[in-house]
Amino acid sequence: MSEFHEVPVIDVGAAGSDGSVAFARLVMEFTAAYRDVGFAYIVNHGIEQATVESVFAASARFHGLPSARKLEIGLNGLHRGFIAIDTSTDRNSKLAEVRKPNQSQSFMMMREAGPDDPDVRAGAFLAGPNQWPRGLPGFREAVTAYSDAMSGLGRRLIRVVAAALGSDAAKLLAGFERPTTWLRLLHYPPQPAASPDDLYGSAPHCDFGCLTLLAQDDVGGLQVQTPGGQWIDVPRLSGAFVVNVGDMLHRWSNGLLRSTPHRVINHSGRERYSVPFFFDPNVAVEIAPLPSCVTAQRPAAFAPVVFGDFLRAELTAGYDRHKASAADGPARRQPPCDAPIQ
Repeated sequence: MSEFHEVPVIDVGAAGSDGSVAFARLVMEFTAAYRDVGFAYIVNHGIEQATVESVFAASARFHGLPSARKLEIGLNGLHRGFIAIDTSTDRNSKLAEVRKPNQSQSFMMMREAGPDDPDVRAGAFLAGPNQWPRGLPGFREAVTAYSDAMSGLGRRLIRVVAAALGSDAAKLLAGFERPTTWLRLLHYPPQPAASPDDLYGSAPHCDFGCLTLLAQDDVGGLQVQTPGGQWIDVPRLSGAFVVNVGDMLHRWSNGLLRSTPHRVINHSGRERYSVPFFFDPNVAVEIAPLPSCVTAQRPAAFAPVVFGDFLRAELTAGYDRHKASAADGPARRQPPCDAPIQ
């Protein structure tokens, strides 16, 4: 793997113009960025700045509530609700010795699914309604509008992914008909400059899904690990989202697209807010290397897995731990990044 020293910037304005010269250029840039780095800033993405500002304002209002109010909607078995600070620890990370809980708190929402939703009727893992805080008028509307806008952007980017992998866009997009989406409103208090080396806002990890689309404020703290083990800063770029590939897209691409370790350390002395949006396939989709990514020289490196089965194993133990002891918190199994996940 080649070393990199900065995160590239990609103009994705041509994402909806399949077949054009601009789209072909975008596909080349996308392939290079996510093969070599696994992270990129995307600009000209079509999301209104007012939509982004609205979700950050909603996050600040939510995190400004008293703890007791937020705990009224504590994380439930559908993985929705509030995760308090000092209750989430990546104890099984392969990337660092993690013994201290993440120094962040968050509100988590997923795709809203009512009783008539096909996944709810089928009893699919994680399908159901969200939890909403009381006494915050306009909160639900702001975060739902943002989630809907990012889902649309996610679908446009999957068309680019399909072209990059030589796959049929319609077939790949069919797996996102009722996507598994996660919108997380994260708040990181400032960490003391003299804090221990193993105290993180978010411990080193790789994302386990397909695409992560991150909006962040100007405080800083996000870092990406290079193949040589160096950590480089990924500060806010005005008007851009930071987009990275997760383990499932790494698997789908038969290892071509890189799932890159990253972490957050907030030594700024200021409050940090970020809004990651995770765009993943439906839980019933089987993830295996795409035929277009398998050759005699590059045989399939990953066994097939149903995404919902993977999620159940990944999340259930963490939720059980969270319910058993808030002080211990939900642990997440973390497979090694950029390696076959069997």
